[in-house]
Order: sequence, then structure tokens, then C-alpha cells
Amino acid sequence: MLLKGKVAVITGGAGLNGLGFATAKMMAAHGATVAILDLAQANPQAAADRLGPGHLGLVADVTDKASCEAAAAKVKAAKGRIDVLVNNAGITQPVKFLDITDADYDRILDVSLRGTLHASQAVLPTMVEQGSGAIVCISSVSAQRGGGILGGPHYSAAKAGVLGLARAMAREFGPNGVRVNCVTPGLIATDINKGKIPEDKRQSILDGIPLGRIGEPDDVAGVVLFLASDLSKYLTGVTVDVNGGMLIH
Repeated sequence: MLLKGKVAVITGGAGLNGLGFATAKMMAAHGATVAILDLAQANPQAAADRLGPGHLGLVADVTDKASCEAAAAKVKAAKGRIDVLVNNAGITQPVKFLDITDADYDRILDVSLRGTLHASQAVLPTMVEQGSGAIVCISSVSAQRGGGILGGPHYSAAKAGVLGLARAMAREFGPNGVRVNCVTPGLIATDINKGKIPEDKRQSILDGIPLGRIGEPDDVAGVVLFLASDLSKYLTGVTVDVNGGMLIH
């Protein structure tokens, strides 16, 4: 029970086949009370109900700072504390560099990068007050290799920005007992890429992964759990690759 008695907030966690919900399930299994934040159409309460009694599902839009602050206040009012934040909310778009419009750029960066800022700003006062906390930010291998298999360059930029923002938070809030770390998943079998990998490219993709398979959501969730728990209590500002060896550097 690595998170017994802890309260964890996970953004973008209502998708049942996504990284956020896989992390929510694993954290709940390790004793955490979980608050899933997502858009209304994703039905975060239904997702929270799947975890069992006592977990929260709250409607929140990470692109809206006030929405994040309201959700964080509800979690604190209901549970008394916030120990973990997983900045998981993100969207992608497969588009070439010269085809990226201003609207495309704003939309992708607003969710992944501005959303990380807003959600972190919403929980950090509580963590500072407690003198403890762990924030885990979900970036992407595309931030490190200069492009992903499916996401466009603006997605890479957003996820690279998450790495820089997390490291800056780690430096600023380490003295307050708050740890901030990142996970960079490779190609993971979630709804965001379901059916989008052309069959004629699938084998060549697998040939570039030393472990020879596409990742599963639990592969990422286990690392997030580790970074949220006291097993990693002397880690902050680190980036953990979860890509089966797709990128070795």
C-alpha cells in the first residue's frame, strides 16, 4: 500500500483506456483516495465510481485556471489534503509543421502546457502548507526525439515545455517538501492512438523498440505510482523514459 492515506488528483483521467485512469486504478489499489478531473462529456464521476466508494469525479477544464482552482478547493474541502497531482491531460494532432495554424498551436499547447501550469498552481498552495507533495507530469518521448509517430511538431513543443516547466517547479518548491518529476511515455496502446497506426508501418515501428511491443497503460501507471510514492522520496526534477527502448540516450 504505497499511497495509504494519501489523496491524489489526476487530470484528464476519465478515459477508461487511458493513462490517467490506469494510474487512478493503480493508486486506488495502493490505498489512495483519487480525484479524477476531466471535462463534463468525459463523465469523471462515472470513472471515479469504478474505483469504488470514496473517490471523487470532478468536472474541470485545465485550460481554465479558475476551473482548476475550484476543483482543487473541492478536493481539499472533501478530503482535507492533496498529496499527489498527476498532470495527465493532453491532446494531440497529426499535422505537418507548415500546416500548423495559430488555432492548432493554441489548442494543443493550452491543454498540455498551460493545463500543467494551471493544475499545478491550483494544488501547490495546499502542498506547500502541508510541507509535502508529489507532482508527476506526463510528457512524451516526442519531446526528446523531435517528433512522435502520431503527434505533430506543436505536440512535441508542448510536451517539451512540460519538461522545462516541471524542472523549474522542482527547483522552486523542493525547499517546501514538494517533489516534481516527469514521465515520457513512448507508443502506448490508448484511445488517443487506437486505429491510427497504419498496418504497413506497424512492424517497422516494433522493429525500433528493443522490447518488441507497444506499451500498455499499466506500464506507465507503475512508474507514476513510483514517482508519487515514498519509494522515490529523494527524486525530484527527473525524467523517466517509459518507451521499451524506443529512445536510448
